[in-house]
Formats: sequence, structure tokens, C-alpha cells
Amino acid sequence: MSKHSPLTDEALELVARRFAVLAEPMRLRLIQALFDGERNVTELVEATGGTQANISRHLQTLTAAHVLGRRKDGLQVFYRISDPTIPKLCELVCGSLEKSLTRQAAHLGAGEQ
Repeated sequence: MSKHSPLTDEALELVARRFAVLAEPMRLRLIQALFDGERNVTELVEATGGTQANISRHLQTLTAAHVLGRRKDGLQVFYRISDPTIPKLCELVCGSLEKSLTRQAAHLGAGEQ
């Protein structure tokens, strides 16, 4: 494992803010819905099961944090993942959790025998 220099207090504050933005299940659902490419608000409402007002509020937060980008086409607004590290981060965290849950399930299954 490579050694990293300690982050400055300002950098740590930015990292904490990024994780705070991502620490909301609906925002993670929205990001996941955008893994295959951009979608408009209506498609995101359908994909996540949220209300339009709630989805719009979360999209605004994700866009302000530069996690998502948006473009207008007539009356439609399309969103996309603008930070290329987000899918990698999700894959890393989700993969780690999946392995952990698989180990726990195997351990519980072995205890029942």
C-alpha cells in the first residue's frame, strides 16, 4: 500500500462535505439510476419511486456539489454523473459491503448446522 501525505484541515473538510452529500439513500439511488447514462427528471422519478419535489431537491444538492451535471433541452432537464470518481467510489464501497454481507451470511449459515 502506498503512503499518502496527511490531508490539510481544509481538504478534510471538503472530503467530509462530499461524504455528507452521499450519505443519503435517495441520492445514492439517483446516482445508481444514472450509471448507464443521462436521464431526465421524469425518468429519475420513475426509476427511484420518489416524488418529483423530493427528487428535484436531491438533484439540486448533487448538482451543487458537482457530483451531477445537467443540461436543458427545451423544457426537459437531463442529469448525468459529472464526477468520474463517483462510480468508482460506489463500486469500491458496495463491493466491500457485499463481501462483508456474504461472509456474515456464510457464518450464520454455518452456525445453524
